[in-house]
Amino acid sequence: MKDVKILLVEDEESLASFIQPELELEGYDVVWAQNGKEGLELFKKEKPTLILLDWMLPIYDGITVLRRIRKVSDIPIIMLTARNQASDISNALDQGLDDYMTKPFEIEELFARIRVILRRLEREKKQTVSSNLEFSSLKIDLLSHKFWCDGKEIYLTPKEYALMCELMNDPEKVKSRDELLDIVWGYDFVGQTNTVDVYVRALRTKLGKQRNLIKTIRGYGYCLRKSADNE
Repeated sequence: MKDVKILLVEDEESLASFIQPELELEGYDVVWAQNGKEGLELFKKEKPTLILLDWMLPIYDGITVLRRIRKVSDIPIIMLTARNQASDISNALDQGLDDYMTKPFEIEELFARIRVILRRLEREKKQTVSSNLEFSSLKIDLLSHKFWCDGKEIYLTPKEYALMCELMNDPEKVKSRDELLDIVWGYDFVGQTNTVDVYVRALRTKLGKQRNLIKTIRGYGYCLRKSADNE
């Protein structure tokens, strides 16, 4: 993907001064904001492709910045944080966060996660205005990123949306947990294949009466099927 601009919102100068040149060596255009207020201003001015957002920031913290951006944009956002509490991370994901990295991290892993998001954006860019996915009573508008079940619009978090898209892209095809992790999250969660299970449970809850459309293949993964209850 050409002409990628990354907004780095990080108040720790030593970390930013390391990340920025590394990203630029990879061919990305990088703009740096040192606090939440400046991050919001540069988001509006620079129109970046994606954002790397620190959690603990002066003026406005990362969650505040995330919430304000999500009111106007679905730009991909990766949170950089020293926090590792499951409740904190879950809350951030529910607020619309695309991904997160716990400090300290390897720069190569950051590159990998950025590439995953860029591949997703490239796929979405190729979709036409009328593109949509449909399966039984489920429908996704790939342009607006909206999802409907039984004619009712239902909000999905970015990862829930990506997972549902992947299942609806190949209905009836069984996909393993590892395969879904690689496609949706783009990297390996060592010992955390249950991440997929957590998101499937969330999707089933939102589907309500249509929850059984997501079929569990025990010991392997998931698929969409119109017949038979989930095992």
